[in-house]
Amino acid sequence: MTHNFGNIMKQAKKIQEKIASMQAELESRTVEATAGGGMVTVVVNGKFEILSMKIDKEVINPEDVDMLQDLIMAAANEGIRKAQEMASAEMSKITGGFNIPGLM
Repeated sequence: MTHNFGNIMKQAKKIQEKIASMQAELESRTVEATAGGGMVTVVVNGKFEILSMKIDKEVINPEDVDMLQDLIMAAANEGIRKAQEMASAEMSKITGGFNIPGLM
């Protein structure tokens, strides 16, 4: 029994190391999302941080700030969703498809 527990602990440590490595890699990987037919574009990394945002000057209208806010929100939310999908896909490579609560 003790021998099996030791193997389990070694495997758990390897998985932890792989997860830490994957999280560091995800920080440098990015996804791009747009809204309004490309009028607002955001780039989000694997840590769900918005790295950049581009707003087409055509969409900047002082008379319709609500539309601009909606487009920014839509692009940001889509970028975060894509980053979450990317992170989940990478995590499933490590966990073999098992959903381990608290890892992502």
